[in-house]
Amino acid sequence: MSDEKDISYEEDVKKTTITTTSTSDEVQVETETTEKSEEEKEYLRKLNWIVLPFAGMTIFLNFCDKSALSVGPVLGLNADLGLTGQEFSLLGSLFYLGHLVYQLPNQFMLQRVPHARYLGVLLCIWGLVMTLTALTQNFAQMAACRFLLGLFEAAAMPTLYLVTSILYRRSEQTLVFGFITLCNGVGAAVGSAIAYGIAHMGHPNGIQNWRWNHYIFGALTILHGFIVYFFMVDTPKHKKLKLTPAEERIADARMKDNAVTQHREFKYAQIWECLKEARWYLLVIAAFCISMQNGGMLVYSTTFTMALGFSPLDSMLLQIPSGFASSLGVLAAMLIARKTGQLLYTGIGLLIIGMIGLVLLCAIPEGEVKLLGFYLSWAGTGAYSLLLTYVGNNAKGYTKKIFYNGCIVAAYTLGNFAGPLMMVEHEAPRYLSGVGGYLAGFGVAAIAFLIVRIQAARTNKKRIANGAVGDVNLALDLTDQEDEQFLYRV
Repeated sequence: MSDEKDISYEEDVKKTTITTTSTSDEVQVETETTEKSEEEKEYLRKLNWIVLPFAGMTIFLNFCDKSALSVGPVLGLNADLGLTGQEFSLLGSLFYLGHLVYQLPNQFMLQRVPHARYLGVLLCIWGLVMTLTALTQNFAQMAACRFLLGLFEAAAMPTLYLVTSILYRRSEQTLVFGFITLCNGVGAAVGSAIAYGIAHMGHPNGIQNWRWNHYIFGALTILHGFIVYFFMVDTPKHKKLKLTPAEERIADARMKDNAVTQHREFKYAQIWECLKEARWYLLVIAAFCISMQNGGMLVYSTTFTMALGFSPLDSMLLQIPSGFASSLGVLAAMLIARKTGQLLYTGIGLLIIGMIGLVLLCAIPEGEVKLLGFYLSWAGTGAYSLLLTYVGNNAKGYTKKIFYNGCIVAAYTLGNFAGPLMMVEHEAPRYLSGVGGYLAGFGVAAIAFLIVRIQAARTNKKRIANGAVGDVNLALDLTDQEDEQFLYRV
């Protein structure tokens, strides 16, 4: 059975269609702007050219800086500092401990400060930490720098996800969030290529190559921080957009569609509502389970491929395909989810592909064919971008959205913290404990996605039966539970 209702938000949006499809206990709701006016297209072009390059470069540097450790052994890090295998694992995890510590302060800061300037300051600070890391002489100093790097990088992704959820329509957020996640894969590929070049520098001025890697990316991060501080747009009517009166009306309509507007009052009732939702626990668990593979395979990516029999430099080059494989997985997820309107089912599909890769790694004792499993395993991490898109689309209420984003990132951080510790040194090159744990994690995340989707579809069916058409009220800052007109995108 299918029902269609046409709802006009504003004159600038000619047609917005809500399609509901009922099959037993499920109702699929797909909201899509089928036609935009020329004024809105121009407004969107302005946003894309001003926002996306800043967001993409921020995530690119975020990834390159935190993953500098993974290529460190090839560039002489372990030998220079006298690190053991266990100490190397701890360095990978300490970054995420710093990441976790800053999540709570970050939630308060996001509700009280201009987002672009906040992000610019943090970029400059973590760029400085990255640069100072090049001066470390032992494990203790390196551990302190890795903790501080994680502390100051912690706000980057939550800030960008919040800014983009404010600026973009819900129907556009799948592509935007996917683009941000895709930049992680680009960072893996390009960062590995740059590290490969650094490996051939020959220790200029007597400085080890791993130190040059930190100097170069630290300087780039500081420069980017200054640019973000002065030029990034973080509100729908920012003066740098130079909006016409017609475009200002468009901005108002878009804020209504994306179901979020900024409020400075921190509403504890919205947090309590989160804690009473089964959905919150399921999504937090899913974020944790997905990110275990990301943390372990990221830190051990070069070491893992070296254990398969490749030379150190070849192992570094082989990270380039893994970065592109991750990017392709995210790109495919974006396109499929946008085409089908199925966020969570697409995420489940990616997790299944990742599970196939991990099964190959567990089942095949040795040989270069294990690289196929290594590359396929990265597909599962693409489900994280769809999880974030789901939260951006469906967590309504400003405090609630910030809390959801913060908790998801905290779970992501804990998973990344646990991941490297699951790679037991004496199990090389198969690392069965770690790989088996990542496999189980992907399975649990897939089940969590499925339960969340079923619950949301049932709520939509009930609300549509009561006359809901998806016309949300922003003035009262209602949550998705309080606003009976709100329909979930699944």
